[in-house]
Amino acid sequence: MKKITLLLAVILFVGLSVQLTHAQSRTSTTGANTITTGVPFLTIAPDSRAGAMGDAGVSTSPDVNSQHWNPAKYAFAESEMGIGLSYTPWLRNLVSDINLAYLVGYKRLDDRQTMSASLRYFTLGDITFMSEYGDPTGQQSPNEFAVDMGYTRLLSENFSGAVALRYIRSDLTGGQLVNGVETHAGNSYAADVAFYYQNEIRINRKISTLAAGIDISNIGSKISYTDGETKDFIPTNLKLGVSYTTEMDKYNSITFAFDANKLLVPTPDSSKVDIFNGTTSDKSPISGIFSSFTDAPGGMSEEFKEINFSVGAEYWYNKQFAVRVGYYYEDVTKGNRKFFTAGAGLKMNVFALDFSYLLPVAQNNPLANTLRFTLSFDFEAFNKQRK
Repeated sequence: MKKITLLLAVILFVGLSVQLTHAQSRTSTTGANTITTGVPFLTIAPDSRAGAMGDAGVSTSPDVNSQHWNPAKYAFAESEMGIGLSYTPWLRNLVSDINLAYLVGYKRLDDRQTMSASLRYFTLGDITFMSEYGDPTGQQSPNEFAVDMGYTRLLSENFSGAVALRYIRSDLTGGQLVNGVETHAGNSYAADVAFYYQNEIRINRKISTLAAGIDISNIGSKISYTDGETKDFIPTNLKLGVSYTTEMDKYNSITFAFDANKLLVPTPDSSKVDIFNGTTSDKSPISGIFSSFTDAPGGMSEEFKEINFSVGAEYWYNKQFAVRVGYYYEDVTKGNRKFFTAGAGLKMNVFALDFSYLLPVAQNNPLANTLRFTLSFDFEAFNKQRK
């Protein structure tokens, strides 16, 4: 059974930089004690706007991709309805057939309520499975997807809340037999809870917006790929963010955003980690959430190292052309992901096109040269144009 778990971890290692960088850190001499979870594809930034701002998106102005970052932002969306499609070729420095696609949309029901939904699909390309003797046992195309629906409600003039329900399916083995044991696709159910606040203020006779957001995502059941007792936590995550937007003049505006993220799953005890068999926890998902704030073997100093930071800036000219930059930081003992990001956006009457580019700090990083593309469609602008 432990060998099956190891096989699944190896597949994730190939497919996701999150797992890859964590695995690299574990073998270093920096005292690394990284946190790994099942289905880490849920933590990948799917859209180009936040991807260009260092993965900061919890408190930025509402857009069609708010479902991933903070669905409570939909209460303040300018348009009545929107839909977006994002595409990310993933880990192109390693392989050529790993991709992430993201389809999202929202519809305002009335002045206070909004419904939203999204589909996230991650394919790991073609993988040839081998027996323990090195003989090919078949070729599969592992893939994972998550589909969710959200409900957002305006709670006051400046404050909103949202909940989202999610179904997750991860098929990494295609039903292959591993050491005579049958494997199957992993399934899980999860929920998000989010809140958002924004308020317009005047500073030096200029209109500015101060915003803050909180999103707890992927609160749900563990996931397993066999009928045994081995189960992995899904990446329950706490996101906090603040942003400040100001109009420089009639045609120019700029936004500064800051996010902090922390996984709400148990921290492994590095002194007890077996690199061949891994570790498991008998804690429930809810118990894991509460204990995640105090269970690091290194005490509170290690707990603070588990917080990742994102900073980003966005400049708009005439609400039509945007330039974005950002930086993402993760402690060297918790994965050591550090990268700069940049991107641009063009907004027309009906369509908007955005792209982002990732530049890691370290050389030979599998995330190097990551590109994201996002196309969004504004139905309200389309209806106005028809009229």
